[in-house]
Amino acid sequence: MIKVIGVRFRQAGKIYNFDPAELEIKKGDHVIVETARGVEYGYVVFGVKEEKEEDVVMPLKTVIRVATPEDDQKAQENIEKGKKAFKICKEKIAKHGLEMKLIDSEYTFDNNKVLFYFTADGRIDFRELVKDLASVFKTRIELRQVGVRDEAKMLGGIGMCGRPLCCNTYLSEFIPVSIKMAKEQNLSLNPTKISGICGRLMCCLKNEQEAYEHLNSNLPNVGETVKTFDGFKGEVASVNVLRQKVKIVIEQNDEREIREYSVNELKFKPKKKKFDLAADELKELKGLEDTESSKLD
Repeated sequence: MIKVIGVRFRQAGKIYNFDPAELEIKKGDHVIVETARGVEYGYVVFGVKEEKEEDVVMPLKTVIRVATPEDDQKAQENIEKGKKAFKICKEKIAKHGLEMKLIDSEYTFDNNKVLFYFTADGRIDFRELVKDLASVFKTRIELRQVGVRDEAKMLGGIGMCGRPLCCNTYLSEFIPVSIKMAKEQNLSLNPTKISGICGRLMCCLKNEQEAYEHLNSNLPNVGETVKTFDGFKGEVASVNVLRQKVKIVIEQNDEREIREYSVNELKFKPKKKKFDLAADELKELKGLEDTESSKLD
C-alpha cells in the first residue's frame, strides 16, 4: 500500500494522484506539484489515503509544497494574464484568417508556457500564428485542438433540464453514451431532444441506465402475447417502466378491451430485449453517438 492524494487542476477536471511525502495535506488545500507540462498549482480533492500499488499509475510524483499565500496570489495573477492572452490570441487568429474558434487560454504556474485551446472542423496550419504569439509573449506557446464535448466542459452552460452542465460541474471524465440507452428509456429518438448543447448525446442518459435495464428485464415486450392471473390471454399494447404496469389488449365476446395489470399478475416467457433501429434512424443518429476522450488536464 502506498499513500496518495488526489489533485485537480481545473473545475471538474481529471483527478491525478501524487505522493504527499511527509507533508500534512488535507482536502481543500492547494498544492504545488510538478506535472508533464511543468510546475502547476492544483486543488486537493481528497486528502492522504492508502491505495494498492497496482491501482496507481507509476511513477508517482511528489508534492513540492503546500501552496503559500504568495502562490495563491500568483495563481490569481496567472488567471488575469490568461484573460489578456485570450484577447491577444483572438486578434491574431483574425489577422491570419484562420478557421478556428478560440475556447480558452492559460499560463502554467511557472509561466514557462502559455496554452491556447481551440476547436476547428479539420487540421489547421497555425505555424505562423505560433511565431506571432511567441514574439508577443516571449515564452513557449502551445495550441491544443479540443473536441465539442471538451468545449462544453470548459465553457459551461445550462442544459435543457435547466441545470448547469454535468460535464462542467462534476463529471471528471466523459462516459460512453449510446442510442441504445435512449431507446431503453423510451425517449424520443429526435436528435434535438436527446443531444446536449455540444451536439452529442446527453451524458445524463447514463445516469439512470442501470435502473431502466433492471426494470425492463422484468417486463414483456410490446406486441408479445401474455397470460393474465384471471385466465385471459392478450397482446401487450404498452408498458409503464417506472410503475411496472402493462396494458393488455384482450379479446372477449368478439370485442377488444384494454386492461392494465401489474407485471407480477402476468405470465410470459422472459426475452432479451432487442434494439433494432431503422436504417434512416441510424443515419440520422450516427453523428450523435461519437464519444471523445477528454484532451484537458
